[in-house]
Amino acid sequence: MNKEELVQEVAKKTKTSQSQTSDILSAIMETITKTVSKGKKVTLVGFGTFESRKRAARTGRNPQTGKELKIAAKTVPAFSAGKRFKEAVGKK
Repeated sequence: MNKEELVQEVAKKTKTSQSQTSDILSAIMETITKTVSKGKKVTLVGFGTFESRKRAARTGRNPQTGKELKIAAKTVPAFSAGKRFKEAVGKK
């Protein structure tokens, strides 16, 4: 499912226009992105938690040449699924 399909489905369930639903979804994604980029967590109980995690610097290998190279430390976004989300997916 892509964003357009998600907007259509949510608009149908909430009986709102696709334009309004798209604006709301964009605002939610923007808010989550800004919050996580500031190093804070966003927790949606039952669904999951969005957060940033630090990756330490490490040594990697170029798969074409086998030569070692240094990979810099960086901060990456992460998502941890909540209990209800895990249970819903695990039922299949």
